[in-house]
Amino acid sequence: MLEQKKLFALDIGTRSVIGIILEEQNGHYQVVDILVKEHTERAMLDGQIHDVLSVSKIISEIKQQLEEKHGPLKKVCVAAAGRALKTERSKVTIDINGKPLIKKQDILHLELSAVQQAQSLVAEKHESEKSHYYYCVGYSVLYYRLDGEEIGNLIDQQGEEASVEIIATFLPKVVVESLLSALHRAGLEMEALTLEPIAAINVLIPPSMRRLNVALVDIGAGTSDIAITDLRTVIAYGMVPIAGDEITEAISDQLLLDFPLAENAKRELYKNDTIIVTDILGFETEVNKEEIVAQISPVLDKLASSICNEILGLNNNKSPKAVMLVGGGSLTPELPKRVAEKLNLPENRVAIRGIDAIRSLTISAHIAQGPELVTPIGIAIAAHHSPVQYKTVYVNEQPVRLFEVNKLTVGDCLLASGIKMNRLYGKPGLALIVTLNGQSVTIPGGHGEAPLILRNGEPSSLDSEIENGDQLLVEKGKDGHKATIQINDLIDEVPKKEVKINEEKYIISAAITCNGHIASPERLIEDRDIIECKIPETIEELLLSLGLHKLIAELRPFRVKINERDTFIPSFSGKVYRNGMESKIHNSYEHHDHIIIEKKHKPTVKELTQLKQIILSQAIPISFNNKKITLQKPVSFIKRKGVLLTEEDTVEDGDQLFIEQRKLEPFLFQDLFGHVDIEMPAQANGNFVLLRNGEQATFHSKLEPGDDLKIVWPVKQKTSI
Repeated sequence: MLEQKKLFALDIGTRSVIGIILEEQNGHYQVVDILVKEHTERAMLDGQIHDVLSVSKIISEIKQQLEEKHGPLKKVCVAAAGRALKTERSKVTIDINGKPLIKKQDILHLELSAVQQAQSLVAEKHESEKSHYYYCVGYSVLYYRLDGEEIGNLIDQQGEEASVEIIATFLPKVVVESLLSALHRAGLEMEALTLEPIAAINVLIPPSMRRLNVALVDIGAGTSDIAITDLRTVIAYGMVPIAGDEITEAISDQLLLDFPLAENAKRELYKNDTIIVTDILGFETEVNKEEIVAQISPVLDKLASSICNEILGLNNNKSPKAVMLVGGGSLTPELPKRVAEKLNLPENRVAIRGIDAIRSLTISAHIAQGPELVTPIGIAIAAHHSPVQYKTVYVNEQPVRLFEVNKLTVGDCLLASGIKMNRLYGKPGLALIVTLNGQSVTIPGGHGEAPLILRNGEPSSLDSEIENGDQLLVEKGKDGHKATIQINDLIDEVPKKEVKINEEKYIISAAITCNGHIASPERLIEDRDIIECKIPETIEELLLSLGLHKLIAELRPFRVKINERDTFIPSFSGKVYRNGMESKIHNSYEHHDHIIIEKKHKPTVKELTQLKQIILSQAIPISFNNKKITLQKPVSFIKRKGVLLTEEDTVEDGDQLFIEQRKLEPFLFQDLFGHVDIEMPAQANGNFVLLRNGEQATFHSKLEPGDDLKIVWPVKQKTSI
C-alpha cells in the first residue's frame, strides 16, 4: 500500500540533478529523502538534454543510491525545464468590412491564427526546426482591437478591421523526447510529466490565488525561469541566461575564494551581517555584508535588471502585484530589495519562498531546507496531481500526438497537425472596382465560408474538447462568389427635376452612361467600368437634353461679318431669365424653376452703325431764302449681297455686310441744289447771283453751319418805244 503512495521525482537542472522521494497519505506529503548530484560535464543547455548518455548516467547513480535505502524505483515524475519554453508575441489583423457580426468561432479562428504565426516566429529563430515541432502549452490574449481602438470583446461587433495580439508559449518536442531517452537508458519509466514553472506555482500559488497577477522566479545556477499568473491561469513563461552562478563568481573574484566556498559565502551573507572566510592564500578574513554587496553591486544590478525586464516583457509592460523568488540563486544578498525597486513595488511584495510555504508537507529531520527544494518537491506533487499526458488524434486520417497541458481542443489539434489556420476560411470573391461619377468604388465579392470540421463524423467547433483516438475531418471553406451587381444597385434613385421653360412644363431624368454609351439601370457591372449618372446641371445642359436647340441658338452671341471679319454684339443676343431674374446660360437651375428664353433682337442698320460708331452721313444746318434746312450727304455705304441698305433696313444674325466709307469733306454751295428745288422767276433775265451771308459766293464756296444762303435773279428792264 505504501509502495503505491511513494513518489519519485527528478529535477534535471543545468548544473545538477536532484532526486527526491515523497510519501503521500491522505493528501499529506512527507519528504523522505533528497539526493543531489552535479553534472561532470556540460550535458544540459537551456533546459534541454544535449548529452543523453551523460545525463542518464547521473540519473542511474541517483536511482541506485536511493534504491539502496528505499527499495526498487521503476517510475519517476519529471519536468520540462521552464528555460526550454519559448514565448512569442504575435498580432493578426483581418478585414471585416461588410461582414456579418463577429461570432465566437471567428474570434477563436483569429486567435489560433495568431498562435500559429507565433509558432512560425519561434521556428524562424531556430532555423533547423519547423513550427509543428513545437507544442503550444498555452497562450493569452493581450488585447483585441476594432478599427485600431482597443476593445474588451469582439463578439457581435462590426467595423472595418479587427485584430488580436497574443502571447503564446511553446515547448520543443525534442525536449520531451530527450527526457524519455535519458530515463529509458536509466531503466526508468516516465510516470508523469509537468513543466517546472507549473510545478513551482502549483505548490506555492493555489488556484484560488491565480486570479492575482503574480510573477514566480526560479533562480537556478545558470538560468532564471519566470512564470506569470493572472486571470486564474499561467499566462506566460520566460527565461534569462543569468542566475546565481554569476553572483557566486563575483564574490569569488572579490574575496579570492574558490567557487564552492564563494557559494557558501553567498548563502551566509543572505542570513548574516558579517561572515568569516578563508581565501586561496590561507588568510582568514571577517567580511562585512554591506561592504561585499557594494563590491558586487554591478552584478546584482545586472541580475535584477535582467529578471525585471523579462517580467515586464511577459506581463504586457506592467509590474505584477507581487514577485516570489525560489531556487538556490534566490538567496543572493539584497536581490529581493533590488527587484522591488526596479518594478516600483513595496519591499514586502517581493519575497523568497521556501518549502515552508508548501501546505501539507513535512520534511525528514536530516534534510536541509531551502528555496532550492521548492521546484523538485513541486515536480513530484504537480506530476502526481496534474500529470501532462499525450493524446493521439487523427486529422484528415493522419495521426497527431499532442502534449496535454490544459484541456485539448480541436483548435490545438489543427495547430499540431501543421494546417494553416489562415487558409481554412474560404477566400473572399473577386471584387469589382468601378468609377461612378468620377469616384472610384470597390464592390466586394461574397464572403468566404467557414471551414467544415467534423469530429467523429459530427459537426464540431474549434473549442470543442477532444478525446484520445478522435477522428477529425477538416475541409477548407468555400470561396466567396465574384461580385455581381447592377447599375441601379449603385444608384439609390435616378434623380429627376421638373421645370417650366417659356410656359411649357418639362421633366428631366438623369442620363446613365457606361463607358461612354447609354446604359440601362439593369445592366450588370463589369470590372473597370466607367459609369456616369448625371442630371443636366446648367441651363445650357438642360436645353440640350431637351433638344431645344433653337432656344440655345437664341442665347448665342449676335454675330455678323463686317468686311469679312466676325463681329459679336452681345447686346443684341437673346436673354435668359430664371424666376424673373436675368441669368446666364452656364448658370445652374433648381427643381420647379421657371425659365424664360428671350429671342435675339434684330437691329436696324442705323442701330448697328450707332453701336459700332460707324458714321453713315454728315449734315449741317443752314438757311435758304430765310427757310432753315439741313444739308446731308452719305459717308458710309452698307451693302448685303450687293444690295445697298438704308438706315431702316433690318440686319439678321449671321449676315455678311460690306461697308464702304468715304472721307469727310466740307459742304459746298453747290450741295444746296441736291436738297431744294429752284425755280427761276418769270421776270428773271437768266443771270443769278449766289449770296452767302449777304456776300457774293460761287458754286464752290465752302459752307459752315448756320450760313444764310440766297440766290438772287436780276429783273429784266423794260425797253422804251
